[in-house]
Amino acid sequence: MEMGDSNIVNITVKFSGRSIPITLSPDSTIEDLKSMLQPLTNVLPRGQKLICKGKLLMNQMTLRESEVMSGARVMLMASQGLHQGGGPILKEAQSQVISRKADSSGKTVNEKKEVQVDKNRLERWKLTGVVALAECNLKAIPDEVWACASLTRVLDIGNNSIQQVPDQINCLKSLQKLFLNANGLSDESISWEGLTTLKCLMVLSVSQNCLNALPPALGALTSLQQLDVSNNTLTTLPTEISFLTKLEILKANNNRISSIPACIGDCNSLIEVDLSSNHLSELPETVGNLLNLKALHLGNNGLKSLPSSIFKTCLQLSTLDLHNTEITMDVLRQLEGWEGFDERRRSKHQKQLDFRVVNSAKFDEGADKN
Repeated sequence: MEMGDSNIVNITVKFSGRSIPITLSPDSTIEDLKSMLQPLTNVLPRGQKLICKGKLLMNQMTLRESEVMSGARVMLMASQGLHQGGGPILKEAQSQVISRKADSSGKTVNEKKEVQVDKNRLERWKLTGVVALAECNLKAIPDEVWACASLTRVLDIGNNSIQQVPDQINCLKSLQKLFLNANGLSDESISWEGLTTLKCLMVLSVSQNCLNALPPALGALTSLQQLDVSNNTLTTLPTEISFLTKLEILKANNNRISSIPACIGDCNSLIEVDLSSNHLSELPETVGNLLNLKALHLGNNGLKSLPSSIFKTCLQLSTLDLHNTEITMDVLRQLEGWEGFDERRRSKHQKQLDFRVVNSAKFDEGADKN
């Protein structure tokens, strides 16, 4: 059967040992095909080279024009450095102190050494209000933590193997900062109902865990100023994030987020947002409502454009990371307010360069090289 006799074309794309079936119209362009492959391969369209029967397929040509018929096999070659966010960066296994001793048979065996903590730690916690238990090889939150609940301002139990954050977390009524990062926690491991009672909580880090979704209960943490949910497997953010009107810093990089709710525009205190290394193809226009926004990190996504009002209304924006996206300088220059943004960007860089000269410190302008 000739390709022109059918309304669909079924092809197989070979990539990294995988066979990816694709169905599309014969009048679809190669660029359309690349866009379809992006979420399936985590390779940005401009990093894809498609080859069929030894011929490089050109973006603007259709499948019909390229003589790609049903049953064809297409090879995908990915350019290094042009992969979009592929999900979380998993924490490395923690090193544990191993001691050796002989058992009753005389054989040498390995034994994990318990973390030694001084006897006065409870008194120290009560005096300072800071419970520091990061990297202590913990599997559970020690009972002593609850014993000084009313005085605790900071609880850091990051980089452990905590299996459960129980309802009892609600007794930490004065808690301002909570670090739960790098514990391998799942959605069911955290008592979000307990967390929502922490009305003084300003900083919450749940990065480097195994979270697939954030619950609506997150919206009850109305005192939050910093939220770090990076390096999980999130696919979106809850609409209840709109209630976090005091939120200044949002880090959601290295997830699998494909869409951002329009209500993000209600978080009008946001100063810095990091959405880099995700699966985003567009941003809601309401991002332009973030009038206090100074830094926006969007690198390693499949974005082709920005909200049309972003430069016109976000008059404090001076840092914009667009590395490894489809957005070009020509696209940016067409947006209203570009000149003002470009002036702020250059002014900020000049100040940093001046600071470098004075202090001889290493400086990399990074994302703003675009």
